[in-house]
Amino acid sequence: MKRQPQPLETLVLDALPEAAVPAYEAALHAVSATVGLFRDEATDLWRIEAVREATADQDSLQAALALAAGLSGHEAELTRHATEADGWLARTLEAFPEQPIGRRFLIRPTHAEAHPVPGRHVLVLDAGLAFGSGEHASTRGCLTALERLRLPPRARVLDLGAGSGILAMGAAALFRVHVLATDIEPWSVRVAEQNAAMNGMRARVHAVLADGWRHRAVRHRAPYDLVFANILARPLCAMARDLADHLAPGGTAILAGLLETQVRMVLAAHRRQGLVLARRIQVGPWATLVLRRRG
Repeated sequence: MKRQPQPLETLVLDALPEAAVPAYEAALHAVSATVGLFRDEATDLWRIEAVREATADQDSLQAALALAAGLSGHEAELTRHATEADGWLARTLEAFPEQPIGRRFLIRPTHAEAHPVPGRHVLVLDAGLAFGSGEHASTRGCLTALERLRLPPRARVLDLGAGSGILAMGAAALFRVHVLATDIEPWSVRVAEQNAAMNGMRARVHAVLADGWRHRAVRHRAPYDLVFANILARPLCAMARDLADHLAPGGTAILAGLLETQVRMVLAAHRRQGLVLARRIQVGPWATLVLRRRG
């Protein structure tokens, strides 16, 4: 008997100012299967659309939107409407093919046939987990920055706000190091653990529920040779001092989750703490910053 597709709904946030886009995009990624961004060139305002099961948890959605409103200072109005479910999953799978990123990585969805790819580290992820699947420009920028680095033996690596754990797994695969992956969302921690196990990295990627630098495990393992922080511009600025204090001399920080228009603000906050810009990677409107602590 053919399984009936679950009813779906589309969530829409309209007329968003650019500064509020990262926070609300992250909010919908946390509760939805797929998220799309659209910019109105005439007004310079943005619309975000997300598709998810209509029966999904409503409390998580409201909590994610409230957090985005607090972080961005902008309260967006949510509209929703029913979406035709039949064939949507097939279209989603078709839209998430294998993705080569840079010269060293390949993101492979779980529905794709497994086969070796010489010269690339293959990271397997579920197509239903759009956040941190490699599709977003911030994730691509971080992996591109990662493959250009050199780390010392037994380097200490932290993935702050790990989401799916893709960056932690990328570092573990490329440098064969142990990585601490943290997130403030229990769901993300579980997903990161599952992805690490699925990729044979259970022993090298340790996922922890933690709020930034406050967790004892995060502070105990410092100083770090490499820190990923693919989050949002305002939290990045707020944590600049903590990052500098816990980065080893000569250490590298890869910062992402910020729009091109937010680069100056984020860069200024970290320069005040003595960090210097080593590289900037631009993918569409999204920027990735590679910073170093002088050694």
